Amino acid sequence: MDKIRILVVDDESRMRKLVRDFLVREGYEVLEAGDGEEALDLFYREKDIALIILDVMMPKRNGFEVCREIRETSKVPIIMLTAKGEESDELNGFELGVDEYISKPFSPKILVARVGAILRRSGKTQDEEASVSMGGIVLDKAAHMVTVDGERIDLSYKEFELLAYFMENAGIALSREKILNSVWNYDYFGDARTIDTHVKKLRAKMGDKGRYISTVWGMGYKFEVTEE
Repeated sequence: MDKIRILVVDDESRMRKLVRDFLVREGYEVLEAGDGEEALDLFYREKDIALIILDVMMPKRNGFEVCREIRETSKVPIIMLTAKGEESDELNGFELGVDEYISKPFSPKILVARVGAILRRSGKTQDEEASVSMGGIVLDKAAHMVTVDGERIDLSYKEFELLAYFMENAGIALSREKILNSVWNYDYFGDARTIDTHVKKLRAKMGDKGRYISTVWGMGYKFEVTEE
């Protein structure tokens, strides 16, 4: 399957490697540029770049100049990085059409989570199976529909995302923090116990199959198909 291509632009090779390693680990294909001119050359030459991670302070052409030129012909999502953290820079970036603004130093895990969230919003996600099926449960991602033993059940958006995450990680004990970070995409800043509430509702809607979601005491949950 074709991998999603991301262009990482930063004049610090160590920073590019750090970001690249985390993105590659998540299955993305990464292109790199060390200055603004190289970034534009790559953008025009390479096809299907789905997102750009762009540093502000760079030689030859800075991030604002690169963003301004790209926005003349493309709406490709752009995450801008800066060490300044100045409000004026953020406003300038958003006025140019930047999708996200992240100040250095930052957590690479959070950056990757933001990349995933933006790609989902823009309709660009990794190629994946259209449906997941196990233990009489069929989760159809394209139709956003779940059936249990052939009977459709109505789930909220987050309940659907939560069940999909559980099924895709079947047999793995998942901490509440990991579930929150993966399903809520770092957008939620409330109590992690919201997961418990969603799991309770999800189990109830799944009926007898709700037992597949077991509690891992003191940690979180695990989805595992058990025998009758």
